[in-house]
Amino acid sequence: MEKKIYVDGMFDPDTAAKVNAAVSGVAGVKSCNANPDKSQVLVDFDESVGGIEDSINSAISGAGVTVLG
Repeated sequence: MEKKIYVDGMFDPDTAAKVNAAVSGVAGVKSCNANPDKSQVLVDFDESVGGIEDSINSAISGAGVTVLG
């Protein structure tokens, strides 16, 4: 399943790289593309993995970025 997650606080490529690394480390994530210009993270993940959306949001928050939805 592919999902766009809008975020606040991701203003540069370094922060986007931290978000990419954090989200890519979540079990069940197939791909991640954090775009600081659009303030969004595009994630492709296996929706059958329980609690994965919460884990993805936690990974984004852990990288110092606020999840808006």
